[in-house]
Amino acid sequence: MSSGAIEYKSGERNVNRDANVLETKTNSGITCVWSGKINDDYDVDFEWEFDWDELRSRGVFEITGFITVYSASGFFTAKKIDVKITEDNQEITKEVRGGYDSFNVYYEYSLTPHYALISEKRDYDKMFAPSDQNDTILIVDGKKLHVSKSFLSYHSEYFRALFSSNFKEGQMDEIPIGDVSYEDFALLLSTFYPTQEFPTDKTVEKLLEMARRFLVSSATRSAEHHLMNMSKINSEKMLWMADEYVMPKLLEKCIRGLNTEEKAKKLKQSEEYKKLSDSAKAKVLDRVFSQFF
Repeated sequence: MSSGAIEYKSGERNVNRDANVLETKTNSGITCVWSGKINDDYDVDFEWEFDWDELRSRGVFEITGFITVYSASGFFTAKKIDVKITEDNQEITKEVRGGYDSFNVYYEYSLTPHYALISEKRDYDKMFAPSDQNDTILIVDGKKLHVSKSFLSYHSEYFRALFSSNFKEGQMDEIPIGDVSYEDFALLLSTFYPTQEFPTDKTVEKLLEMARRFLVSSATRSAEHHLMNMSKINSEKMLWMADEYVMPKLLEKCIRGLNTEEKAKKLKQSEEYKKLSDSAKAKVLDRVFSQFF
């Protein structure tokens, strides 16, 4: 889902051999740092670096559109750059032929935020209704869940062991699963049974907790994908979740995102930082020292 385009036009700025940051501007939740410098070939190296944490916190997962850069005196024809801004791609660069060692430039953009879709809640009772494809019953929170042993065993080491002949439960017609609510258990199974349902920010932490208990690695991978690409959860909590539930790709991404002193200080002052493992803290410190010292 997308909203309307966000548009902006800068003022004129002088670009030369010494210039670097030409302008920093925040507009409708998008902060853009525009840099430019004339290189040894008298061409201009432009860069636009975007920070859109505010939009991301409102559910935006990517921004698309275009940037157009102009010479105020017509030293080069206007250059239009198609852009796709994601969490992994927040810098746009462009070399433009100039021919002079100093002149004025300006730019404009038209950028459209794209919002993650929120899926509707599944009818769990219908999902666990009797079927000729099911061959056992789980008792969870007083409810009967009709399920397939082979399907659950394929996705979960926990159920693979539970249904084996080495456990008495494997021989029972109805198997009780204790210390878990019906809603939480159904949430876990809904990520693969009978078809996949994707996590949301409201469900992802509980899903990770359940996936760890019942050894469902596919649910953890699904949660990690959501957190990396669509989540609006703040970076401090996301880093803790990556560490707590062993999601290395997400952990790397969160640590890579510590690219300003403000972000590093905010993490250090958070409750989530106190709960990080020693290993994660060491990686954070390595990132901070390499970035700022």
